[in-house]
Amino acid sequence: MNALNYDILVIGAGPAGASAAAAAARRNLRVLLVERRKVVGLPVQCAEYIPAQLLGELDLGRSYVVQPVRGMKTFLAGREVKTTPSPGFIINRAVFDQLLVRTAIDRGAEIRLKSKAVSRKGNSVLIKTEHASPVAITAKVIVGADGPLSAVAGWIGASNPELIAAVQVRVSLKHPLEFAEVYFDKDFYGGYAWLFPRGEQANLGLGIRKKGDRPPPLGQLLAAFLRQCAGAGKITGKPSGLITGWIPAGPVHKIVDGNLMLAGDAAGQTHPVTGAGIFPAVTAGRLAGSWAARALAANDFKLLSCYESEYRDLFDDSTRRAVSRRRLMESQWDNLDQILKNCWIAFKEYYVDT
Repeated sequence: MNALNYDILVIGAGPAGASAAAAAARRNLRVLLVERRKVVGLPVQCAEYIPAQLLGELDLGRSYVVQPVRGMKTFLAGREVKTTPSPGFIINRAVFDQLLVRTAIDRGAEIRLKSKAVSRKGNSVLIKTEHASPVAITAKVIVGADGPLSAVAGWIGASNPELIAAVQVRVSLKHPLEFAEVYFDKDFYGGYAWLFPRGEQANLGLGIRKKGDRPPPLGQLLAAFLRQCAGAGKITGKPSGLITGWIPAGPVHKIVDGNLMLAGDAAGQTHPVTGAGIFPAVTAGRLAGSWAARALAANDFKLLSCYESEYRDLFDDSTRRAVSRRRLMESQWDNLDQILKNCWIAFKEYYVDT
């Protein structure tokens, strides 16, 4: 079996993995980025919204921007209950991911597509690539950025049980929308539905928490929500591009173990209530790549724990609040109309500690 040596192996080429690879490669390290998909960013499994401040922090131009949005409209049982000014952008997530990966490659990182990390033994990871012989990659630091069902997290006993099942389609809009729309309903247990405009089209989907032993009826609820939006005169025609996936609803219990680090969805680094994950993924990836490089330069792997400390300094307060709000929301779901203001970010009550 072939064997190759790298300083840093990054598994997963989404925003977290690409950002980690770019941060490490700029320090002249041998970095390998492994991605299971044939094309970076495809298929898209994302509602494609980013906050306005992220655009200013990235040196990627604007080619991935599809549409600006003025804010968010929140609906409860089909009735609008709040309009929140909060500028943001709907993006082409595939182009966004590809630009991040291009930055990593331009800085010297290598990439292997159609490749899957299947096992780990010490510093060696077995990589299987489509139509090629397996190869053992030996790396001083391993960064797991391989999504909510992360194999890497499983290697260190940090798999995330807090997941939301999600489904999304692309629909045509009858009229342009300037606001992202979020819909709460008692049928959408522990989650919500969304209609995010992207020009003449929109991403329409919903995410639902599993309740008990029964899987959530995603197809049935998606069909009902499509009928609701059509009946309200917002969408027309048949939906296309059905995708399904998982959204972390809480952080994992550890993100650093020895020479292995987790970032992005693999680390549960999404907002536990909204599910937003692009901004924390880019931030976490940069931190992970930077601290991996510092640890190697100093030959001190204890420095990897600084990644977790710095990430927590940035996100711990908002994460803790969101975890407590999610617990309240799920425990009191039958009283959704009474507790929504305490559980959703659009309302001032969400930010009041009790």
